Amino acid sequence: MINLEQLGVYLPQGHLFKDITLQINRGDKIGLAGKNGAGKSTMLKLLSGMEKPSEGRIHTPKDTTIGFLTQDIKIDTTKTVYDYLYYSNELLNRVRTRLDEINHDLVTRTDYETDSYLGLLDELTELNDLFAFHEGFQWEEKIASILVGLGFETEEFNRELSTFSGGWKMRAELARILVNKPDVILLDEPTNHLDIISISWLENYLTKFEGIVIVISHDRLFLDNVTKRTLEISQGKVNDYPLPYSLYKIRREEELALMTNAKKQQEKDIKHTKELIDKFRAKASKAAFAQSLMKKLDKTEIIEVENDAVAKMKVSFPLSLQPGKWILEMERMGKTFNDKVLFRDISITVGRGEKIALLGPNGVGKSTLLKRIMGTLDGDGIVNYGHNVKITYFAQDQAEKLDVNKTIYETVDDIAEGEIRKDLRSILGTFLFTGEEVDKKVGVLSGGERTRLALCQLLLSPCNFLILDEPTNHLDIQSKEVLKRALINYEGTFIVVSHDREFLDGLTNRIWDIQDKTLKIYHYDVKEYLAKKMAVESDELRVTSDGAKKVKSDEAKVVVQEVKKELSQEEQKEAKRKKNSLQNQIRKSEEQIETLENKVKAMDEVILHLDYTNKANADKVLADYDTIKKELDRVVSIWETQVEEMDAI
Repeated sequence: MINLEQLGVYLPQGHLFKDITLQINRGDKIGLAGKNGAGKSTMLKLLSGMEKPSEGRIHTPKDTTIGFLTQDIKIDTTKTVYDYLYYSNELLNRVRTRLDEINHDLVTRTDYETDSYLGLLDELTELNDLFAFHEGFQWEEKIASILVGLGFETEEFNRELSTFSGGWKMRAELARILVNKPDVILLDEPTNHLDIISISWLENYLTKFEGIVIVISHDRLFLDNVTKRTLEISQGKVNDYPLPYSLYKIRREEELALMTNAKKQQEKDIKHTKELIDKFRAKASKAAFAQSLMKKLDKTEIIEVENDAVAKMKVSFPLSLQPGKWILEMERMGKTFNDKVLFRDISITVGRGEKIALLGPNGVGKSTLLKRIMGTLDGDGIVNYGHNVKITYFAQDQAEKLDVNKTIYETVDDIAEGEIRKDLRSILGTFLFTGEEVDKKVGVLSGGERTRLALCQLLLSPCNFLILDEPTNHLDIQSKEVLKRALINYEGTFIVVSHDREFLDGLTNRIWDIQDKTLKIYHYDVKEYLAKKMAVESDELRVTSDGAKKVKSDEAKVVVQEVKKELSQEEQKEAKRKKNSLQNQIRKSEEQIETLENKVKAMDEVILHLDYTNKANADKVLADYDTIKKELDRVVSIWETQVEEMDAI
């Protein structure tokens, strides 16, 4: 249990927050909410002990262990990934070293009956018990499980951390925290450098974790799935809600609506009171009354309502001109770096109106594929654009590419053309850059503000084909919702790379997955895609146990064969009859499967060239495709049952 007692942080410009008193209990899963700059990261630093409060105290039980994932990690990059985790627990290191010393002494010494030798045996037993208590004997297994869960390949375990990107170093640090199972886990934007599969794995891990979890995240779904309590830092105070993020937002909006009405009424009352004071203060007979009104006015606590300007943003991407029926055609496209093949033989046509999510783990080549499509990177194969296609590309580091020496206004003025230049200030206002703010230098903007400015540039570049590589990086939850609405209403075609499931849900009608060095296409939503991918990941982690099951299965077959020798003649005839019947059923099922697979293949070709502007026809084709797929799954399931029955006979 952690207690915050009248906690406060004072900065030169005033209090960040003050008089914070609350209790955090074991098992609490908390989301920290609030606007950028409200003090969320500072609160985590205080809880971790990295920083000290200006006022008040934090009471933490003695020997409480805390794991803190910051956005500016500092780690020893000379170690391998595996060693960084293996030697990260000081207690296990000490026990392991002492066990080695004792075992060496026991082998080399011959004074078996001395008190000293017997004392070593007692110490050995105690240390083994301590090692077991702290899961030392499962240490290597835990390390491998967590590294794989966070996306590391087993062949990467022995690579030095210096050879990894910043995002992968962040994963290694997260793995180090998790494997040590601290009492408290503090996470500052943990999903920023995780792919969509690793995020789901982390969710499952934190849900089962028995200690305290406090997390800052711009991933709404992650917060909803992990947290059960929300602490909102607003206007120097902390509001405590026993609710996950989405439910907290509903409750908070209701409260803000009531506060807004109360503020309006208070403003009317204050105005009326001031009128009475002005009216009576000059009259001697009413001077005392006026003085009492003034005292009452001075004691009035002004109601402050936090303005959610982002929620009022309305953004739309204009369509420059209508393109032809197909937008993009790739023929046997591929890319190889040195001897490493990222992808090859990709041949596909993108139709007008397609909304595509490009998914896959980090490092498989998503950004490289987009660059090949854009023609900014050489490689195998051919890329062709359709008639009247005009592309706008939003790179993963688009916000970082902005000229830090230019003002906000100059940044958009440089690319705007035609009549739209007259409305630049209004457009900037839509992206929450108002008044004198437009004269700020880009260099002083936060990551979220730069991303909003980069998206504003995107708006001023009319096109009919958007290619977006991680456009939600650094955006808060409200800004992502604004961008999502704009893309849903966009009349053109787009390909988007994102690991934010909430952002992708309901946004796209196609999924591209870079897998096994090629591009696999799925016609279902992100939730179904993720469920299937997670099931595959679980199957791969069960390889060892499946091997054991196979041994048991082979042993069972031997028993069946021995029993079969003892069957009577009548029983053997019945078994033969069943066998013949099953053989006929299996043959018919296989014929059905072949027919349905041919239909699916034919439908794949139809869908490849489907015109999504004809919504009624597109919906019918996709519904027919789904029906055939379900029938294929049903028949395959029946065939598997029949084969199992045949094996038993």
